[in-house]
This record gives sequence, C-alpha cells and structure tokens, in this order.
Amino acid sequence: MNDHKTLGIYIHIPFCRSKCQYCDFYSLGGSRDRKLVDNYMQALAAHFKETGARATDYVVDTVYFGGGTPSFFGADNLRRIFAELLHRFRVDKDAEITFEANPDSVNAPLLRKLRAEGFNRMSLGVQNDHDEMLRKLGRPHNYEQARAAVQTARAAGFDNISVDLMYGLPSQTLSQWEQTLEHVLLLRPDHVSCYGLKVEENTPLYAYAEQANLPSDEEQARMYLKTVEILANEGFRQYEISNFSKPGYESRHNLKYWLGDEYLGFGPAAASDFAGKRFTAIADIETYIRGCLRQDVPILSECESIPDRERAGEYVMLRLRTTHGINADEYEKRYLMPFAPLQKVIDKLAEKDLFRQDGDRWVLTPKGFLVSNQIIVMLQQEQEKSTPLAKKR
Repeated sequence: MNDHKTLGIYIHIPFCRSKCQYCDFYSLGGSRDRKLVDNYMQALAAHFKETGARATDYVVDTVYFGGGTPSFFGADNLRRIFAELLHRFRVDKDAEITFEANPDSVNAPLLRKLRAEGFNRMSLGVQNDHDEMLRKLGRPHNYEQARAAVQTARAAGFDNISVDLMYGLPSQTLSQWEQTLEHVLLLRPDHVSCYGLKVEENTPLYAYAEQANLPSDEEQARMYLKTVEILANEGFRQYEISNFSKPGYESRHNLKYWLGDEYLGFGPAAASDFAGKRFTAIADIETYIRGCLRQDVPILSECESIPDRERAGEYVMLRLRTTHGINADEYEKRYLMPFAPLQKVIDKLAEKDLFRQDGDRWVLTPKGFLVSNQIIVMLQQEQEKSTPLAKKR
C-alpha cells in the first residue's frame, strides 16, 4: 500500500422513502422503481469500469454510500454495487466502509448482510429525540426506531456508529437541545455530527420559514457552544466544525474532503477531486444513466483544473473547518505563497480568542468556528493581494 496513493470513493444513492422538509440534496423521494434501480446500478458499474482503469496507481481506503437513503435502497442492492467496486478498484483490507441509514429502514437482516460484506461504519440520521419535532421536519421515523437501530447495529457487529443531529429547529429552546444531546448520548454513539438547521431555497421549509419560529442566529450560536461543552465533557473530541468523535473514530472519509485529499464521486450530483481536476456529475439520474451506458450525452456538469492560488485558498478554507488547522511551512512549501500576510490577521484574531496555537499550527477556537466564514474571507482577501514566492532553483 505504501507504493500507492490513497483515494476516497463516494457513491450517491439518490433514493429515499420521502423528502424531508429541509433537504436540498439530489434525491428521489418515494422512488424505488425496479427498472430505474437496475438501470442505475448498470450505470454505476459502467462508470466504475471507466474510472477504475485510470486509478490503478491508487488504493481506496475509504468508501462512503450517501444519499438519499442507502438503507432504504436495500442490502442486496448495496452489496451488488460494492462487489462491482471491489472488482474495478483496489480497496484496502482495512478501508473504512460507511453507509448512511434512516432508522425506519434499518433491520437485523439488512445490517447482518452489510456487515458480512465488509461494511464497517453506519451513519444514522437521528436528527432529534422528539417525535413531534421529527414529524415537523418530515422525517419518516420516530425516536424509538432510532434507539432500536443502534441496538440492532451493535448486535450485528457494527462497532463504529455515528449519529446525525440538528439544532436550531422550529420553536426549539436551548434547554430542549441540551436534553436532546443528553438523551442521544445514552445510545453510546462513537461519533456525533451536529448541524445547525439551514433554510435552503427549493425546499418545503423555505416556503414557510418566516412562520416556523426558528431560533435566532444568537440562539443557534448558544446551542452550538453548548454542544461543544457537553460533548467534550462526555469524551468526544471536536475535530471539525460540526463533527465530534471518541478517540480513533473520526470519519476518515470526510477528513479527505477537509484535508484536501483525492476522492472520486459516482452518481448524479456527486463531486470529485482527482488527478488535479475537480468535476461534478449532472444532477439528473436519467441523464447520468444514459451518459454512462450509451455515452451519447455528457455526465459532468462541470470540470476544471484548479490553479495553485485557488488551491491555497481552499487549503485555508477547508483546513480551518478542522482542528488540524493551518501551518506556515506547509502552506508556503505546497503553494509557494507567503504566510506572513495571513499571520498578521491571525495574530489580531487570536487576541479576540478566535484563534489558538496548537504546536506549530493555527486552529480556530469554538468562538472562531462560529464566525469562520467571515474569518476565511479575511484571510483569502490577504491571499489575493499576496505575491507568490520565488521558486527555489
């Protein structure tokens, strides 16, 4: 494995029981038509074959089935896709293999089949512990199903379970959010993702957001800081703005995105960063299938090479989402850009408790994470004014 570069693979499963009120991901609510499913799996197989031939120098060390709802798609379908992936790519025996699941579509046979196939991590969309709130969000499960899903997954042999939660929900108070965290922690997850609700255009929630009694930005910020505090007290390390894990249970796949590693995405709307280029598949399943099988229409909505200056900006933006932070020597050697202009900004923000130094790296504090977008813009503005360093001869 040491002679090969590592690669992450994302596989989009755009099928789910129903669309949630807040969801703007590409998915087909209520759709699991047999012909469409078969055609989609054939398209994925063709795409694997074409792309795998260009990735022979890579070892796949993470695979992530996202959605949509992969668990709703069914164990047998997921196993067929994974078997085809193993046929076309070199997958490390210790690879992290994740699938997303909703509690309503998890059962013992599904979990046993996936665990036997090599899936070793489940990301469960719990979101909240109050059934009334789950109904408001359009979630198809109740909390008892979430509790049972974790218990069933443990019995099936999954020892790496992540739960997704959301805060800033309609009429939610800080004390309610604290109770949700405390309740969900009784499930003993290994990893917790906590996302503030964002109202996205083209979602049902967007149409009635002003009447939804959503918490203010200040209230949502208090919920976030309380999240950091509670999870730290329970032994969870924050390693990214919204992600917390027990030691050794960080999402290896998602870290690839944040640390600038290479990854390939398959399926409509899936993004890739591979061999110096970034590209995204078109967000339409019929066009994707036709393009993969008949190759008479393009399947990419965009494809571009990224210049070093832009990569430098992405380094700052993505690394500052994590507790890995940024490092002056690493930055200058990799992108031939001066770090000194950024350091001036960082020093001023450190005085306001927005940055902290961790060895030779600069990392945002929890307060800094809250305003990370503004901080990143400030740093990128300094980058734009900087003159690249001269290459050493």
